[in-house]
Amino acid sequence: MKSAIILFPGTNREKDMEMALTHVTGRAPDIVWHKESTLPECDLMVLPGGFSYGDYLRCGAMAAHSPIMKEVIARAQKGVRLLAVCNGFQMLVETGLVPGALLHNRSVKFICKQVHLRVENTTTDFTNAFSRHQVIQVPVAHGEGNYFIDANGLKALEDNDQIAFRYCDATGAITEAANPNGAVANIAGVFNTTKTIMGMMPHPENAVVPHVNGHQGTALFQSLVEALG
Repeated sequence: MKSAIILFPGTNREKDMEMALTHVTGRAPDIVWHKESTLPECDLMVLPGGFSYGDYLRCGAMAAHSPIMKEVIARAQKGVRLLAVCNGFQMLVETGLVPGALLHNRSVKFICKQVHLRVENTTTDFTNAFSRHQVIQVPVAHGEGNYFIDANGLKALEDNDQIAFRYCDATGAITEAANPNGAVANIAGVFNTTKTIMGMMPHPENAVVPHVNGHQGTALFQSLVEALG
């Protein structure tokens, strides 16, 4: 599986993502600077976490208009798989590639801690190695991770099985106490309508190498390898 990670000024998780992809696939991804206008041939594009452009204006808003994003959007619309984590997820909603918005955490504080996630859809290229409603633990690190969508949009997500992960407790229960940021319906990650794009706030790349933070995010990358070769 060939992959490419897009690097923006202020990105700080590209090395974590590179390590995770290399560890699982055995092949290092290409790192593409945001001012480039073309991408190498790849099966997977990744928008990693961090603070692109210092989070000025609005998280992800400036990065969404970087030169390379025209090519990312064009390829994503043709079906090339796109994974976007944290700041990358914020870019996705800014470009309209997935529905919804990401608001300030309800605490209005930066959150950095371990959370539990329940896997909601296991029929996609991103999640096929999980079991349905499997509970995993991965870290979050964000100030604007409060996913919002209106009632009609939420119904559409649920009807089309576009919810990838929800925040839950250790038993898999979807509770208010397990919701770290106030996200609507405890949503931690979503797909586009065709399930070729996934955005999520938590960091699965930081739960792959056992000696760093366990391995409960590994199945996400294994899913992609299984689907994309």
